[in-house]
Amino acid sequence: MATPTAETMRPAPLPSDLEIARQADLKPISEVAARMGLGPGIVEPYGHHVGKIPLEAIESLATRPKGKYVVVSAITPTPLGEGKTTTSVGLAQGFHHIGRTATVALRQPSMGPTFGIKGGAAGGGWSQVVPMERINLHMTGDIHAVSAAHNLLAAMVDNHLYQGNAANLDPHQVAWRRVVDINDRGLRQIITGIGGKANGLPRETGFDITAASEVMAVLALADSLDDLRRRLGRVVVGWTPGGEPVTAEDIGCAGAMAVMLKEAMKPNLMQTLENTPVLVHAGPFGNIAHGNSSIVADRIGIHGGDFLVTEAGFGADMGAERFFNIKCRTSGMTPDAAVLVATVRGLKVHSGRHRVVAGKPLPESMLTENPEDVAIGAANLRKQIENMRMHGVPVVVAINAFPTDYASEHAVIAEVAESMGARVETCTHVKDGGAGAADLARAVEEAANEGSQFAPLYPADMPLSDKIECLATKVYGADGIDCSAQARRQLAAFTDNGYGHLPVCIAKTHLSLSSDPALHGAPTGWRMPVREARLSAGAGFVYALAGDMRTMPGLGSHPAAESIDLNEMGEIEGLF
Repeated sequence: MATPTAETMRPAPLPSDLEIARQADLKPISEVAARMGLGPGIVEPYGHHVGKIPLEAIESLATRPKGKYVVVSAITPTPLGEGKTTTSVGLAQGFHHIGRTATVALRQPSMGPTFGIKGGAAGGGWSQVVPMERINLHMTGDIHAVSAAHNLLAAMVDNHLYQGNAANLDPHQVAWRRVVDINDRGLRQIITGIGGKANGLPRETGFDITAASEVMAVLALADSLDDLRRRLGRVVVGWTPGGEPVTAEDIGCAGAMAVMLKEAMKPNLMQTLENTPVLVHAGPFGNIAHGNSSIVADRIGIHGGDFLVTEAGFGADMGAERFFNIKCRTSGMTPDAAVLVATVRGLKVHSGRHRVVAGKPLPESMLTENPEDVAIGAANLRKQIENMRMHGVPVVVAINAFPTDYASEHAVIAEVAESMGARVETCTHVKDGGAGAADLARAVEEAANEGSQFAPLYPADMPLSDKIECLATKVYGADGIDCSAQARRQLAAFTDNGYGHLPVCIAKTHLSLSSDPALHGAPTGWRMPVREARLSAGAGFVYALAGDMRTMPGLGSHPAAESIDLNEMGEIEGLF
């Protein structure tokens, strides 16, 4: 493992991400496409530095060799994040520094966090996707297309009720809400149809953020336009009084939704600061949905170089677990290696001795040298390594180095990782770009050549409640689950209606392995409450709600939107 020096651990302050992004020597998107083996005229340009890749590229690239398939996840994140996207970008750049070619596949950032408290999601420092403004804002309009298709179905559902309700949809069991790509707590619960009979049937409903839309999950999991159309038709919008599902096909809206999403099905092509190809496509919520970019992007990227690096949202108990058990099960693609991002500050938080708040400075206690706190918090690291290895995939731990770290603290992480049988490297890709992740790239190459024994965690024919318990006990460390009477009825109804074969997705906090965000490290001696179960028949999974999950975030006391503006030159300022 590379030993950090005083110089690497105490770098001079970096310019802002936006300032760094504007220094980029961007290549024409056709040149970036050529690095993936995409010939002239295949990519549809959206300006000079963004393009869309038609689905025909999957077939045109099929004769090229397959690259190694690498998923990047992390320890359970703090509110500050641990740098999965930055490490994914840095790793892909790092491969080029060791003479290999690589493509990285990421989700499209939601504008909710961009204008909220988290900021952008395109990497950081010298490991970014550019143009930064494009990826963090409207890009090619895919998220807006998802919002429009979702809301068209909502309008058609209300109109169906108003026009006579031929599908016998129970107005009290309508499950389809509306969406918008902005944090807005005032829209969480609303009443529609008030103001008289001409305005429709009054009923209680609400808005979710677009990333939580099932349509977004459908976009990410569909493998063709035909598959997209079929999945949209299977979307369940509600239930009859007798408990039968009513679908988008029954409402007569699935075809129009597919038309609205035709262009959005094409993955977007961008580049890193070092001109490494980046596929940016779809952005399903990491808590409610499966939190991974699209299958079609991966099917294109796997033939675009020696390695395809794809990121899975939140910690390995969430995004990576869903990558293994939902995305890979659906795509049939097999991962060769997994990268687990860890930070000193994240493990200090998991010691339970420090409290961090997004948007506020780190407490002074976290900035002092304290390998003991790192060792206590490393229980989370051990469990997340275990979570990846139980799927049969070799693991490499990437220590995402910060200027406030100490070599003694990195040594603790390395010792824990090696004791678990994982490779480990310290990375400085934020400061040094791909050169700072070259050692990580070498370790990932070794792991990917080791031979994966990948297998999903549970069989498709396992009962839904047993699948939920399997994840709770094996991945989260619970003693078992406690299903409410409502959840038991819902799971039984899903099975009776032919959905029992679907994989499951647990909607829980991302801030703990448990369902309680206050529990740090690797909690034991707890049981997971399942208060409700919901069906995403079009996407192809059942999700269980454990704890108080919000599908529409709110804005903080000082949202990032307050700092975002145009300067006198017409340039965007304040993005971070």
